[in-house]
Amino acid sequence: MPTPTKGPRLGGGPAHERLMLANLATALFEHGKITTTEAKAKRLRPLAERLITLAKRGDLHARRRVLAVIRDKGVVHELFTEIGPRYETRPGGYTRISKLGPRKGDAAPMAVIELVEALPEAVVAEATAAAKRAAKEKATAAAAAAAAAAVAEDVAEDASDEVAAEEVAEEVAAEEVAAEEVAEEVAAEEVAAEEVVEAPEAQAAEPATPETQDEG
Repeated sequence: MPTPTKGPRLGGGPAHERLMLANLATALFEHGKITTTEAKAKRLRPLAERLITLAKRGDLHARRRVLAVIRDKGVVHELFTEIGPRYETRPGGYTRISKLGPRKGDAAPMAVIELVEALPEAVVAEATAAAKRAAKEKATAAAAAAAAAAVAEDVAEDASDEVAAEEVAEEVAAEEVAAEEVAEEVAAEEVAAEEVVEAPEAQAAEPATPETQDEG
């Protein structure tokens, strides 16, 4: 919703500006469009759209807030029974400002502010369908991205599992090689021990030589 611009106020003070805008809003809701200066039209537009939004709500609190601005009960009744329901399917932008050019005499820029037409049901239905399609496409894209991420995680997990399995296989092979080396060392020690044991037995089993007999 457009907001009033900063700068000098309309009229002689804040209270005068509020009364001027209230009278302009009353005339706008009563006649559907009014001709005023461009500055007043721009200041009136936010107030009028806020009052229409309250009329769309339609509760007692909203009616009391509108009555605090517009004192004409007939205009308030028309606002809540005709204008508010007319824009039930419109999210905003209830007014339109059209520039007319300078006014004769003081050359003040003039403009027409009017209530826009209600959106046709076909346009509303098409906009709703487009919003639903966009939401569905967004959800489908999000699901596809999530599925791709899950597949990438699975592939990464499989690759890490394969790497871990290869590392375990290498460790087992290294342990087997170490075990074979230990077995070979044990066999070599056993062979050396057998040779040490067999050497005295072989010396005892040798026949006496002639020199040994002469000494005897």
